[in-house]
Amino acid sequence: MPVEHYENFPVASFLLPARLREPVEAIYAFARSADDIADEGDAPAVVRLAQLNDYRRELHLIEQGKPSTTPIFTRLAPHIAAHELPIQRFRDLLDAFSQDVGKTRYADYTELLDYCRRSANPVGRLMLRLYRADTPAHLTQSDAICTSLQLINFWQDVAIDWKKQRIYLPADDMARFDVTEAHLIEQRVDDAWRALMRFQVDRARALMHSGAPLATALPGRIGWELRLIVLGGLRILKRIEAVGYDVFRHRPSLGKRDAPGIALAALNFHANTR
Repeated sequence: MPVEHYENFPVASFLLPARLREPVEAIYAFARSADDIADEGDAPAVVRLAQLNDYRRELHLIEQGKPSTTPIFTRLAPHIAAHELPIQRFRDLLDAFSQDVGKTRYADYTELLDYCRRSANPVGRLMLRLYRADTPAHLTQSDAICTSLQLINFWQDVAIDWKKQRIYLPADDMARFDVTEAHLIEQRVDDAWRALMRFQVDRARALMHSGAPLATALPGRIGWELRLIVLGGLRILKRIEAVGYDVFRHRPSLGKRDAPGIALAALNFHANTR
């Protein structure tokens, strides 16, 4: 299954233990399908929200131990039971997807972080639960990594989101750096834009660095998986800087050619996450 569509999700990579591939793919199928409802196609908002509410009802059935007739939830239910996955994490994702249907602006960083708490952090928390590694310290570090990944995705996708009339750049930050929606309309990359984007990139990088120790705290495959995810996110931030913060004309991304370099960097993870 491709990961580019739902970019916060490490889907069934070769580093995943075989016993966890099916539960991870089941969680991914839920998240991707719900994301599609919120973000793809041309259905009116009221229809999208109703479909997401249908998902909430299915989660409620699982919580009550009742059977579902929907394939996505029939697949998901036994993994929720076997691994004692918190239903609330799935509800959080649905809340974030529902928010995307109607909300297109964020007043400040606190408001944006609240969105990330529901759109990104549940993924890391579910993964830690699957590995039975969901200690309070690990959850805090996981939240930092996942929120950073979400922010990185926002900053690389500024132009894509603008086509949907969404702006994830906090309004108060835009005002502080004298950036307006005209910058987005005109794809204007001036000193003010670069200063704003430099601030956002630095903040996302600091957040990633704060969570990075989780990758060496976790043993075995999950630790190596996380090293690659962290380093991949940091590499995208460098690419945003390398194009002079012109994410309108150059969407920074990773490809197969990046794999050897990221794998090599993972061998000296501490030096590459300072």
